[in-house]
Amino acid sequence: MLSNDIKKDAMRTFSVLMEGGTAIVPTHVGYAFVGISEEAIHNTFVAKRRAPGKLHAFTGCKPLHDALHVVDDRASAAVDAIWREHGLTIGCVAPARLDHPIMKKLPKTVFQQSIKDGTVAMLLGAGPFLDELGRLSLENEIAIIGSSANLTHRGVKYRTEDIEPEILAAADLVIDYGLMRWVSYNFSSTMIDFRDYSVVRYGACFDLIQDILRRQFGIVIADHADDASGIPSAS
Repeated sequence: MLSNDIKKDAMRTFSVLMEGGTAIVPTHVGYAFVGISEEAIHNTFVAKRRAPGKLHAFTGCKPLHDALHVVDDRASAAVDAIWREHGLTIGCVAPARLDHPIMKKLPKTVFQQSIKDGTVAMLLGAGPFLDELGRLSLENEIAIIGSSANLTHRGVKYRTEDIEPEILAAADLVIDYGLMRWVSYNFSSTMIDFRDYSVVRYGACFDLIQDILRRQFGIVIADHADDASGIPSAS
């Protein structure tokens, strides 16, 4: 049996998104529902029954993180350790370079709903497909906005056959790579604000990320806390 053709599938996805469509794509922390245009992003929110005030998150990769996020050397090393050294998925919240062409090209409404206190959220280390999609995003200087492919408050879906029919029907393209890696957690990504290492959202790989930060960087993050309001979520 042939392996997934990641480059071909990512290019096919990017073409659909550039034409104003939406797509369901594989990530290590479940399937994501993504778009580029203001209308497409709005359509994903409507299909998910998601509150319009929720902030957007960027699908990303390490080079896109390096281009858009402003972090100090310690934070950069911590992200690199989590992503590259240990192969984990992390939702990275950090100050953004608002003068970057990607940010300047965002439609006004999308821009306003992508920034919180000068920061943007980006999913990193979420698998080779998202890495390739992130590469295309950076290469073409266009943001790809995403959230989990499920109805609001119905939980992350790790198989396409578990995604609600309403969500599948709203997508112009579905890339099905089978069961996703971190299914045993049954949560979306852990999200950390790398300005102060506060936990924005507890999720997949939190125990491993917490251990890496403590052992390698002397950073202690709390075991339990309420999610911060207004931050991109899996719902």
